[in-house]
Amino acid sequence: MPAKKTTTKRKSEAVVEEEKDAKKVKVSHTSHGKEAGQVLVLGQGDVGQLGQGEDVMQRKKPSLVSLPEKIVQVIAGGMHTVCLSDTGNVYTFGCNDEGALGRDTTEEGSETVPGKVILEEKVVQVSAGDSHTAALSEEGMVYIWGAFRDNNGVIGLLEPMKTSTVPLKVPMKEPVVKIASGNDHLVLVTLEGNLYSLGTGEQGQLGRVSGFFTDRGGRKGLDRLLVPQMVKVKGKVHFTDVFCGAYFTFAVSKEGHVYGFGLSNYHQLGTKSTKMCFFPVKLTCFKNSTTSWVDFSGGQHHTLCLDAEGQVYSLGRAEYGRLGLGQQAEEKSEPTPVTGIELASRVTCGATVSYAVTREGSVYAWGMGTNLQLGTGEEDDEWSPVKMTGKQLENRIVLMASSGGQHTVLLVKDKQES
Repeated sequence: MPAKKTTTKRKSEAVVEEEKDAKKVKVSHTSHGKEAGQVLVLGQGDVGQLGQGEDVMQRKKPSLVSLPEKIVQVIAGGMHTVCLSDTGNVYTFGCNDEGALGRDTTEEGSETVPGKVILEEKVVQVSAGDSHTAALSEEGMVYIWGAFRDNNGVIGLLEPMKTSTVPLKVPMKEPVVKIASGNDHLVLVTLEGNLYSLGTGEQGQLGRVSGFFTDRGGRKGLDRLLVPQMVKVKGKVHFTDVFCGAYFTFAVSKEGHVYGFGLSNYHQLGTKSTKMCFFPVKLTCFKNSTTSWVDFSGGQHHTLCLDAEGQVYSLGRAEYGRLGLGQQAEEKSEPTPVTGIELASRVTCGATVSYAVTREGSVYAWGMGTNLQLGTGEEDDEWSPVKMTGKQLENRIVLMASSGGQHTVLLVKDKQES
């Protein structure tokens, strides 16, 4: 076999390995899960999203999910959960009404326990929204299943009004290195540094469809929304990363500039205005010569962001404590430091909840806790960060967290493995 040739396109972001004889690429990105562990769940489980069978309707504290393999990434959709194994297999559980699980669940109760999605390629990243799931293969191909919805109901997936209960290949001419899902949209970063989007665009979250055409694509119809197309920015911009909130999108350029588009009715994009942004806006509130932004996550009306130093910030709507800035906090139009947390490695949001995973492997939660998804054991809102506890967290390190809003999923590993 000839030696593998490695070309670094972006030093810390995306890497492609090309085998001369196979002419196939293997994509890599800093966001792809590397550390394997076990899965814990908590919160609401009424449609099987906790993966613990038909009888488990709720968990006050983190509880272990039985899976056949070690897991490297967990994602909580609106009412379903997606797990990616260290061998590249995808497991799903929860609500399958519109095909979000990507597998047959006709056998009674089968949606309430983990089941494998049949994909012929090794998967390196997954994302999920309210009713859809997406998977990125190691060769840069994207697969999607389920449905996108707008305010009037289902709009389809890749074709107008056609949903899918099994994975479909997303038509792309470039290898993709990163995928991110909002509630009903999907954004892709390609190896060449281009940004593509598909799904619902009513709030501007696609970054390429004007307000005149967001109602089911206007005269051109739903193809305008469902066929992936490039998000264009003035000048030559090379994108290296993308993150989604429920109805908005953040994209980061090679130079470290942050662009945003979508819903900003509570300033969750960091714009001074509360108008929707239908096309990318360079966000000046993130421009600081000493700050490098490494992670973003958005809920329904708020955003968490993380700088390279490990400081967590929040902005957007303050109700129910989702900003973590205390009971007297008001909505914020620019990143505001969240105190009471050690240096963090990741941030994540559900609709009205927030989480920060620390570099030491703890997880802090705040926001609306009416479904016990904060891990405090109480159905109360938390206005400041609270460290999550529980028997299953003892002697374990938290690697990542994800929340659909009503339930939370954690990826953990035993301390002695570190």
